[in-house]
Amino acid sequence: MATFPERLFKRVRADEARSPRFELREPLSLSSGAVFSSPHSGRAYFPGFVRDSRLSAQALRASEDAYVDALLTPVPDFGAPLLTAVAPRAYLDLNRAPSDLDPALVEGCANRPANARVSAGLGVVPRVVAEGIAIYDRKLSKAEAQGRVNRWHRPYHQQLEVLLRRAREAFDSALLVDVHSMPAGAGKLGRSRFAKPVDMIIGDRFGASAHPDLTSEIETLLRDAGFQVARNTPFAGGYITERYGHPSMGVSAVQIEIDRGLYLNPTTVEPNAGFEELRHALIPALRQICILIGRPSSQTSLAAE
Repeated sequence: MATFPERLFKRVRADEARSPRFELREPLSLSSGAVFSSPHSGRAYFPGFVRDSRLSAQALRASEDAYVDALLTPVPDFGAPLLTAVAPRAYLDLNRAPSDLDPALVEGCANRPANARVSAGLGVVPRVVAEGIAIYDRKLSKAEAQGRVNRWHRPYHQQLEVLLRRAREAFDSALLVDVHSMPAGAGKLGRSRFAKPVDMIIGDRFGASAHPDLTSEIETLLRDAGFQVARNTPFAGGYITERYGHPSMGVSAVQIEIDRGLYLNPTTVEPNAGFEELRHALIPALRQICILIGRPSSQTSLAAE
């Protein structure tokens, strides 16, 4: 752990009004049409939010894709930008539609939830953290919820759109790599209790958000790096891959879920001894993913098919 910049592991407690809306790490020279996103790794637990919650800041971290952004820090060295969240997922979920307001939490919403995730308390402003634990003892006003969407959701997605449009114009095609973490053992090959766990799951919405051949190339790169990989089950992709992944329009999107057991202590929500090993093992795969969409614009890319 001593070899990694400690500043990347610090939890921010800045006032919300003064906090940046996202973090963008740009390459010195743009040489790839890939764009990397980490929408659930935000760890700015604003004092007002913690006071308003019935949970401690530590308990709120149950929803966090902790330190996924730190795992991806080499990406700009390979010519691609890295966009990461600042606000935590328990406060505002960037992988939900801005209209996914939960009537069980937000006053003045339609009584009928937009979808099953919202019904479960996992709307754009979450009602619960992992294991279904309630965040609040009260309802939020619609103005409060909409204010969070306006301040955090909108700027992040506006920036993501800019990055993807730039990549599309420069390389004829773009690839969004949306990276998350999953609870240890959440992904398995097979359904029995003896099913073999996997390290990573690639979601391309069953071929709807990315050309299957491109997804296969990414899967092969991760396998070559030594990881057990599955595709689409149980995580096929969320709002971000659905919104941005349109291969016929030159933009593909894949979601990658990483097993937290590889690098995280589940009790402290801090990196364990495996973090540095995982980070180094990912480097060749990340480099090659950037190269996939770094071909000259005159060549046809799978992502544009």
